[in-house]
Amino acid sequence: MSGNEALARGAYDAGCRVAAAYPGTPSTEILEYTSQYKDMYTEWSVNEKVSLEVAIGASLAGSRSFCAMKHVGLNVASDALMTQTLIGVKGGLVIAVADDVGLSSSQNEQDSRYWGRFAHIPVLEPADSQEAYDMVKYAFDLSEQFDTPVLLRITTRVCHVKSIITTSGRVEKDSLGFVKEQTRLVMTPANAKHRIPFMHQREATMRDFSNTECPLNTIIPGTDTRIGYVTSGPAFLHVSESFPDAPVFKMGLSYPLPTDKIREFAATVDQLVVVEEIEPLVEIELKAAGINVIGKDILPLQGELAPNILRPAIAELLGEPIPQIEPDKRSGISVEVALPSLADGLFPRPPTMCVACPHLGIYYTLSKVKNTIISGDIGCYTLGAGHPWNAMDTCVCMGASMGVALGLDKGRAESDDNKSILAVIGDSTFMHMGMQGLLDITYNKGNVTILLLDNRAVGMTGGQENPGTGHNIHGEETQRIDFRKLCEALGVNPERIHEVNPYEMPTLFKAIRKEVKIKEPSVIITNQPCVLVDYYKNKPSFEVIDDKCTGCTNCLDIGCPAIMVTRRETVTKPNGSTKELAFVRIESAVCTGCDLCPKTCGPDAIIPVEGFTRD
Repeated sequence: MSGNEALARGAYDAGCRVAAAYPGTPSTEILEYTSQYKDMYTEWSVNEKVSLEVAIGASLAGSRSFCAMKHVGLNVASDALMTQTLIGVKGGLVIAVADDVGLSSSQNEQDSRYWGRFAHIPVLEPADSQEAYDMVKYAFDLSEQFDTPVLLRITTRVCHVKSIITTSGRVEKDSLGFVKEQTRLVMTPANAKHRIPFMHQREATMRDFSNTECPLNTIIPGTDTRIGYVTSGPAFLHVSESFPDAPVFKMGLSYPLPTDKIREFAATVDQLVVVEEIEPLVEIELKAAGINVIGKDILPLQGELAPNILRPAIAELLGEPIPQIEPDKRSGISVEVALPSLADGLFPRPPTMCVACPHLGIYYTLSKVKNTIISGDIGCYTLGAGHPWNAMDTCVCMGASMGVALGLDKGRAESDDNKSILAVIGDSTFMHMGMQGLLDITYNKGNVTILLLDNRAVGMTGGQENPGTGHNIHGEETQRIDFRKLCEALGVNPERIHEVNPYEMPTLFKAIRKEVKIKEPSVIITNQPCVLVDYYKNKPSFEVIDDKCTGCTNCLDIGCPAIMVTRRETVTKPNGSTKELAFVRIESAVCTGCDLCPKTCGPDAIIPVEGFTRD
């Protein structure tokens, strides 16, 4: 199982009854796997805050509950978390948060262990799939033992790497039922201030537990005592691989920190090194406790601490020669090899949109719109900032396109008075955090045009359902949001709301050009589904007639991966200037017939493939 699958199975086997999440890489698959267990209620929530609140409600009803999110999602959910830490739990409450160490698919790199310290709750850190399974079960017991939410911090490495695990079967946990207790459950200031001493006493009790009884904090003895390591999570595996003979203090419960046990461990080695991803939290706390440690003095503050990072750093610390990279004996390939630079011949492969993605025509159109500042958002359409479109000027976080656009409007310089402000946001992102931003725009009379890209999916994370698709996580039909009515309810003039097929680029271009000139909020809704979901229907593929292609490159500006350059030529014009030509072909096997590229082709060299059929 992958770590994500193991977490889902562990929650099920622990007797969890309710699980909720909002999709976000690398945590997305946790709830997808959890939804396969029919004895649990599972839901895609509209955002991470709501998912935690659902889990909180289930916990207060006496049921074990679970929610999952990526690191930036916990920022969204933190409002609920920071109060729930005062309330405590009834049924066990476990929050799995996936940190994207190395920024595989995130706008920042964040260390969620801070939230354990901020909220005064325990933090567990599994190193692999087996530990993910075991620790989520243990987390429910810990939650109920200490009357606290428990944070299970995982990383991309744990989420997506697979290993064999041993499971134990589901243990049923009946719901204990809801009991009214206003002084605990209604967090008015008068009630909340009486819960703060409880929170601090609980933390002190857990700290004693971490230093004495906790079976997750262990010492792995070693024969080379020159350096001992304090580590947790996947970094433990990197340390074990890099220094198999070194003693290691492995933390499964990394907060509250087992300072006393680490102090005893430090006395058995010549030098103590803390290996932690990403921030120096443990290092700082140990130094504050008077323990002599080394950490970020020699190790980076970002990215994974793999062997190719650790070994040279420790060799330098010991004054030894930097270890040479040895080839794998089976393959002859270097195990620790850096990617070659572009100068070494590696062809650049930046992320791009899918073949026939409905966003392609949108960003092709936006790239042609002049005097417009484009406020972007989080989703597949963030790729519109890249080549060949270069049609996005800001991108901050989920839903920020709306508020940023309003700020750009209200704070514009005199030199920008002739520029239009346009916000781009996807359907799921709009429901996640964008609705409040649109309400703020209408309430404060912003001069902003909104492009609401409804592709009927949470596209970036794999096409999950949302309230805009009309189906829930189990594929069952449910209410589907009407975005036109929703925008009208949020204050947009009905005459300023338009629905446009994004494959009809002339119509889209006219709508954008018209609405950006209107001095009031307006919304253009594009209404074609993601090409990777069942709602999308293929059409006959296209091909290029070589004899007609003039090499003008207009079709390349669409950015569709199905269009490939076959050859390039440089021609000299009569005035002595040169022009680059690129002749293309279309990979008919992947073309879905979206009809975008023919609209850009002056010589009509792009035509449907005769007789082509697709299974």
